[in-house]
Amino acid sequence: MRVCLKVQIPVEAGNKAITEGKLQPMLEKFLSSLKPEAAYFFPQDGMRSMMIFFDMKDTSQMVVNGEPLFEELHAKIDLTPAMNLDDLMAGMKQLQNNR
Repeated sequence: MRVCLKVQIPVEAGNKAITEGKLQPMLEKFLSSLKPEAAYFFPQDGMRSMMIFFDMKDTSQMVVNGEPLFEELHAKIDLTPAMNLDDLMAGMKQLQNNR
């Protein structure tokens, strides 16, 4: 299932990870494991933020991918199912067929 993972890293934890040289390798490893369809990075709510779209094959991935972000970066994480245009159109077609 395609999901949107939004991650927000508090300033203090992000600064510490950058100073210690840990943020870039951690993000590279994290993104390499997810194999995202798309990843975007931006400031939001005064924090370093990212939005990553990827295919979550099993819900156990929430633990494997989320815990390092919680533990090492004190990150706030939101995970939401997401559709692309093809998914939306297929759903609309099913909706019309069921009426």
